[in-house]
Amino acid sequence: MAEKYTVLGAGNGGKVMAAHLALMGADVALWNRTFDHISVIKKRGGVELESPEGGPHGFGKLTLVTPDIAEAIQHAQVIMVVLPSSAHADVAKMCAPHLKDGQIVVLHPGRTLGAMEFTHVIRDNGCTADVTVAEAETFIYASRTDGPAQGRIFRIKDAVPLAALPSNRNEMVLEAIHHAYPQYIDGVDILHTGLNNMGAIFHPALTILNSGWIEHTHGDYQFYIDGVTPSVARVLEVLDRERVTVGSALGLRVRTALDWLKLAYNSEGEDLYEAIQNQQGYYGIKAPATLKHRYLFEDIPMSMVPMASLGMRYGVSVRGMDSIIRLGNIMHRTDYWRRGRTVDRLGFQQWSVSELTQYVKEGRLT
Repeated sequence: MAEKYTVLGAGNGGKVMAAHLALMGADVALWNRTFDHISVIKKRGGVELESPEGGPHGFGKLTLVTPDIAEAIQHAQVIMVVLPSSAHADVAKMCAPHLKDGQIVVLHPGRTLGAMEFTHVIRDNGCTADVTVAEAETFIYASRTDGPAQGRIFRIKDAVPLAALPSNRNEMVLEAIHHAYPQYIDGVDILHTGLNNMGAIFHPALTILNSGWIEHTHGDYQFYIDGVTPSVARVLEVLDRERVTVGSALGLRVRTALDWLKLAYNSEGEDLYEAIQNQQGYYGIKAPATLKHRYLFEDIPMSMVPMASLGMRYGVSVRGMDSIIRLGNIMHRTDYWRRGRTVDRLGFQQWSVSELTQYVKEGRLT
């Protein structure tokens, strides 16, 4: 059982996770690159946590609050990375010189191929330690920040798939964090957690297809209910079919969007449009107020690009995904193909499917 945790990132999710771990009795360090964001936490010595009646609450006293990455890494048995996936590569580079044998790094969440990117970067930056990198399929908390040293939990998910790289270490990672987080379950491997990333399908497409409405109303409409018309839903169905087909090309059976809506929300329908409209939890959720939003600048390069790149490498037509990526490039005047997680950038553009799956399972090639 892990008793010493370091949480990297003092945003909304990082503060909540650090406080909750401390309240559960763990020895917790909190790191943030910008000291101004953690100065009040350091002065107070922790984070005040609130949640609905019966949920975790109280003052989570932290052992260490620091902007020094070496000091933060030195503290930990388990390192919880609670940062946007677009920051994973930079943080991996910062961590590389300081990681030690036996440490576990968990990305919350990894998005798509996050653990592979993190591992690739630390190795490229000279890390030779026997470190296990794992990723969660989604973030375990629904939460927000109420102040510089306050956090609020609305809900803790009942079950979150988690996978290590290599997957033969899944049990070891789950055992290490089980005392604090029994909600994490075996996610099979990082290809499953990465390709079951539903945000890759919903977020970029809904934002781009409703871009005029977002800019005109500053997001003052129901993102999933008003924004998903029958025609928009047909685009989502094509993107989802491409994602599932990429999984099939890799020998995986990943959940369809319809399956996911039924599993997560018990919402059903004849097609994706009906299932989304029948999901009561989507009512009242507003759209992004701007197109400068993580649904584009994070979910395209770190979720959709790696899925599409896998498809192109292993013979799957991903014209729908490529269209959304290209529209995002135009809107943001950037090149998400160049910035994103592609098979070339991650160093396995020459691998066969069997070589990729062996690496994911065993962490090596024979």
